Amino acid sequence: MFHKSQIMVLVGETGSGKTTQIPQYVLFDDLPHLNGYKQVACTQPRRVAAMSVAKRVADEMDVELGKEVGYSIRFEDKTSSNTILKYMTDGMLLREAMHDHLLERYSCIILDEAHERTLATDILMGLLKNVAEERPDLKIIIMSATLDAQKFQHYFNDAPLLAVPGRTHPVEIYYTPEPERDYLEAAIRTVLQIHATEPEGDILLFLTGEEEIEDACRKINAEVDLLIREADVGPLKPYALYGTLPPQQQQRIFEPAPPPFKPGGPPGRKVVVSTNIAETSLTIDGIVYVVDPGFSKQKVYNPRIRVESLLVSPISKASAQQRAGRAGRTRPGKCFRLYTESAFKKELIEQTYPEILRSNLANTVLELKKLGIDDLVHFDFMDPPAPETMMRALEELNYLACLDDDGNLTALGKLAAEFPLDPALAVMLISSPEFFCSNEILSLTALLSVPQLFVRPPNNRQRADEMKKLFAHEDGDHLTMLNVYHAFKGEVNQPAWCREHFLSYRALQNADNVRAQLQRIMERLEIRLVSTEFSEKSYYENIRKALVSGFFMQVAMKNPTGKAYTTVKDNQVLSNPLPPHFRNSS
Repeated sequence: MFHKSQIMVLVGETGSGKTTQIPQYVLFDDLPHLNGYKQVACTQPRRVAAMSVAKRVADEMDVELGKEVGYSIRFEDKTSSNTILKYMTDGMLLREAMHDHLLERYSCIILDEAHERTLATDILMGLLKNVAEERPDLKIIIMSATLDAQKFQHYFNDAPLLAVPGRTHPVEIYYTPEPERDYLEAAIRTVLQIHATEPEGDILLFLTGEEEIEDACRKINAEVDLLIREADVGPLKPYALYGTLPPQQQQRIFEPAPPPFKPGGPPGRKVVVSTNIAETSLTIDGIVYVVDPGFSKQKVYNPRIRVESLLVSPISKASAQQRAGRAGRTRPGKCFRLYTESAFKKELIEQTYPEILRSNLANTVLELKKLGIDDLVHFDFMDPPAPETMMRALEELNYLACLDDDGNLTALGKLAAEFPLDPALAVMLISSPEFFCSNEILSLTALLSVPQLFVRPPNNRQRADEMKKLFAHEDGDHLTMLNVYHAFKGEVNQPAWCREHFLSYRALQNADNVRAQLQRIMERLEIRLVSTEFSEKSYYENIRKALVSGFFMQVAMKNPTGKAYTTVKDNQVLSNPLPPHFRNSS
């Protein structure tokens, strides 16, 4: 089938090995390196998956990661001139397509986890459909874990469908009789009950984000110590898993469960506390019990106020089924849903809405323009976005001077498209030399691209707030963050300093890495790196001017009550506190 057709759709249940095995089959069949130094690409929606799968495949093929098998994610490229199999995020392949419209270096492109319908995956599908017509030699495989594969088949002109059966065991599903008031507390209670009463087997608990996961791990550790003293149970070790966790810590989830305290005693088990990464992207062996509170963080965009936010929302039925399926990988398992059966049947939507329907499309429009696609209205999206969202994106890019009045890319737009950033951030960065503060704006852009710098442990919030005041700047959060970064760079023992000041060492380290990568892009594009003397009165004023050059559409006036703001553009009223990009003026 692979030889006979140019495009094929492959459906395989999560854990069937499609992500690790299919690219290897293609590699050994295609031998792209003998075919003009071509490569096989396999895209993943998540950075974590791209890194961990690349490592796993490199081990299986007995090669060094970064040589024949590598990965490429935003702000990190672990490939070499010898790489023939490359795992990458869908966004990175999209960026490559900007400079190589026909993706000439690839002999086969595999779009994995297509059912997740991320923004980049949707654009890639439309793009590859066009590329396939111009490159008959390019093979394309669309891989999905759910049964909406007919939609992909139909979209790709009735491409052949191959279904790979997964090795799943039956899973018993339990619902709560009444809705839970606090799902986090209920989840921890359920994990401890499983540990105390159920036979051997590891636990997978789904939560919504980093803070919640770290909090749950702390609470499980504390509660388990009590349980061990009161009852005859084995050890229970929690492992966190979320996107911003460093790769070495992510790999710890694959460690075996702890051994019993004494030979022949109750078995030990591990509990992996994860975001929806573990839903389809990663398979963890040994999981027998799944605890599903029924929530995940989803991106939501309000085009009227131009604000994108992550909201904790109920999952879809398709996600709930995926989560339950994780319990039946090694033997019959159990899934504990912390919601009622009637809520599952009546309140959960069938499928998660594609990201393209709930995102700011300014970056997407800029990418499509850079890809040479001018007729956005007739671009073949699998699910076309709302006209208002598309119009707002075009309007925003026009205000930012990235598109002219005829909708064509300007010189500034071409520069902005070179940065893997939101267009407003890119424009702010490109304009900053005019205000003699490009060094500082480069640092700020990096700080805005990483998770929260400030840590507020529940048991020490007052002390954390006192430490934050040491860096506070009267003109807003951006300058406060810049003060933190400058102080961090001046320290010798940075980890100890971060602990003392309740700052995230990992986030600051990450920002440092992002800054270095963005600096290389600026140097390549010959954008000057300049600073105003710190002693000058205009030092902070120049930075604020540069900030407004990118975020002028978010300028808001404080209402007389002081409890709300009205945006200057569109007159939208917003309650306080505002997202960090908002400027306050009274």
